[in-house]
Amino acid sequence: MIGLDAGHSLDRPPTGVAAYCRNLIRALAAGSPDKRFRLFYRSNRYLRSFGEPLPANCSRTLLADFALSRSARGLRLFHGLNQRLPAGLPCPALATFHDLFVMTAQYSTPEFRGRFAALARETAQRADCVIAVSAFTAGQVTELLGVPRDRVAVVHHGVEPAPAIADARKDALLAQLGIARPFLLNVGAVQKRKNAARIVKAFATLDADLELIFAGPDGYGADEIAALTAASPARRRIRRIGFVGPETRTALYARAEALVFASLDEGFGLPVIEAFAAGLPVIASDCSALPEVAGDAALLVDPTDVEAIAAAMQRIVYDSRLRNLLRNKGTARARRFTWERAARETQAVYDRLR
Repeated sequence: MIGLDAGHSLDRPPTGVAAYCRNLIRALAAGSPDKRFRLFYRSNRYLRSFGEPLPANCSRTLLADFALSRSARGLRLFHGLNQRLPAGLPCPALATFHDLFVMTAQYSTPEFRGRFAALARETAQRADCVIAVSAFTAGQVTELLGVPRDRVAVVHHGVEPAPAIADARKDALLAQLGIARPFLLNVGAVQKRKNAARIVKAFATLDADLELIFAGPDGYGADEIAALTAASPARRRIRRIGFVGPETRTALYARAEALVFASLDEGFGLPVIEAFAAGLPVIASDCSALPEVAGDAALLVDPTDVEAIAAAMQRIVYDSRLRNLLRNKGTARARRFTWERAARETQAVYDRLR
């Protein structure tokens, strides 16, 4: 029996971590039908979990104090899917680390940084093994948390198949949002780490027939970005539409000119692979995990250089040959990233902990 901390699969709105938890659980269960998985949910999510159907070889239970609970009995190992492990585990444990940007720069409040760092160090000490979602994150786990590199395994994310939507439905979804003209797209929280401020500044230099759409909830520093946008000469062409569901996100990927993902720090960068799978050209940063994930299938830029971001936008909008080249390379690269592969590699880590 393998225990999985499944609580973050229920995150609202769903994040990249939620996509990881949800898809990995499904792929593990499908890839190992002879194995049993016990999904653990903390008290604030346990009741909500009954709204989600489980694979036949999965059961659910409350994640309580293991020293006082029978729920962990019979476990061969426990996998914390989001950088956290409970105390008192009676079996080997591993934890997935998605990123450590909170420890490397001021992308959150000092209070949150302190709590995050303490929890990350505690988890790293408890874990018999760590899974990192990129080689970049693996290096941070070793450098910042002191975990020996031979105790860290790299398992990349997969990409979830997009909903099958007719072209007319895609157009209708965007019309509901008032999106009609050509647009560049940014997917993810609107926050300092995602470099939204420089993206806005770069976009202000582009053609007036183009819009910039930010599809994601507000994050740390969103107020400053809103003020910068309001003062921009391109403010009438910049739209923040908030979090969008799978159908609308699929429509955005299908109709955008390019994804602009010039983030300052990413542990993986799931929107890049989603865009590749949708045949959408991508502008991505040349730092953190993004070169590892994108390979040569994206136009890579220095995210601290506004002129470089603007030049990349200009190229990708007006150079049809470049767009077609990036589409073809991106579609091919996306095929490397599947949740079935992630599950097989994760299961291999489990087997080494026997």
